[in-house]
Amino acid sequence: MSQAMQQTTSLPAVSDRHVDPHAYPDGIAFLDGQYLPMSQAKISVLDWGFLHSDATYDTVHVWNGRFFRLDLHLDRFFGGLEKLRMTIPFDRTGVSEILHNCVALSGHRAAYVEMLCTRGASPTFSRDPRQAVNRFMAFAVPFGSVANPEQLRRGLHVAISDKVRIPPASIDPAIKNYHWLDLVRGLYDAYDRGADTALILDFNGNVAEGPGFNVFCVKDGKLSTPAIGVLPGITRRTVFDLCAEAGLSAAATDVSVAALRGADEVFITSTAGGIMPVTRIDGAAIADGNVGPITSRLMALYWQKHDDPAWSHQVKYP
Repeated sequence: MSQAMQQTTSLPAVSDRHVDPHAYPDGIAFLDGQYLPMSQAKISVLDWGFLHSDATYDTVHVWNGRFFRLDLHLDRFFGGLEKLRMTIPFDRTGVSEILHNCVALSGHRAAYVEMLCTRGASPTFSRDPRQAVNRFMAFAVPFGSVANPEQLRRGLHVAISDKVRIPPASIDPAIKNYHWLDLVRGLYDAYDRGADTALILDFNGNVAEGPGFNVFCVKDGKLSTPAIGVLPGITRRTVFDLCAEAGLSAAATDVSVAALRGADEVFITSTAGGIMPVTRIDGAAIADGNVGPITSRLMALYWQKHDDPAWSHQVKYP
């Protein structure tokens, strides 16, 4: 064999470590018993969470140095673990401590905090999920919102995509998961139409939810939100709690596309941003195109609750 042929067929060297060229937000992660900067938080390419979206997670936020409704997020996370037959080596107190540590070590007073568990990887690359070692992780990064300050001021512009949310018979929507391809396709539909974000439909053609948020509409002073095929969001529940305190009527029911377009007010809800107004749908103004009075009232009440010890608790920073 010629020297040229030998050079052509020689194999590249195997590196002894991975050099990551990407940038990451400032924050702290926990995995495998270690607290690490976000740039060092990694999972295997063989992890079922990556290969199959086989994972559950939950997110809570910290505002002014206080966790908001952490107990409800822990309830949902541990409920998802049980339904997916996953186990982690921490109880609720242990997970709460880890989340507190991630925030305190990061120093963030406003943070987006996530707890997650993947199916993990099998030591033998088995196709049997029972052979995988489940893996718990958590992290805290700076708080982020679905809506930026300008969108919060003037209201979001939303497009309704014809994409259909995965039906509850396939995936229980109460299990928070990473099955987002339907939502991402909806987002691109919205971007193509000049909108900020998207709503997609349920299997009956009614409005379902958007990427990471629920939706409410207000008509004649009464609130409604989709009931079927949606994640029962913690901020969605908070709206019901606020309405009960404020003497407002709120119901989970079918919400048709026509009902949403004909509403007096529309807003979306998410841990990533709270209660956020919508003022245009598919290019048309909702009512007079301004943020409505009930939406404004609920937004104010929502943020006031962040200082209430019954709804939040303090992070102990070093």
